[in-house]
Amino acid sequence: MNRKTYEDQYSETSFWKKVRKYGHKAGTSVLAPALKLYYASGDSDTPAWARTTIYAALGYFILPLDAVPDFMPFAGYTDDLGILVAAVATVGAHIKEEHAQKARLTLNRWFG
Repeated sequence: MNRKTYEDQYSETSFWKKVRKYGHKAGTSVLAPALKLYYASGDSDTPAWARTTIYAALGYFILPLDAVPDFMPFAGYTDDLGILVAAVATVGAHIKEEHAQKARLTLNRWFG
């Protein structure tokens, strides 16, 4: 699949469905960058090119069958983490402290 295809897979509903169903399995190391990207995508200050990158990365995360299928023990989310971290690095200038704070608060609610 190409970037456009992954971008097309993204929806807010699909994102939250994946997070609710597999969040504990994916763990905080995967969810932290995903949530930062999610919160940045909803900010009107985030430029369109950055949102496109974010949606592609979150679309990849949402899809169950990717380079390393999510159901594989131990390795299932390593490719997702790589894509999410690369997206954070690419759009990092547009991830505000408030986005990171929202991500931390969300993770604290879920993981304590």
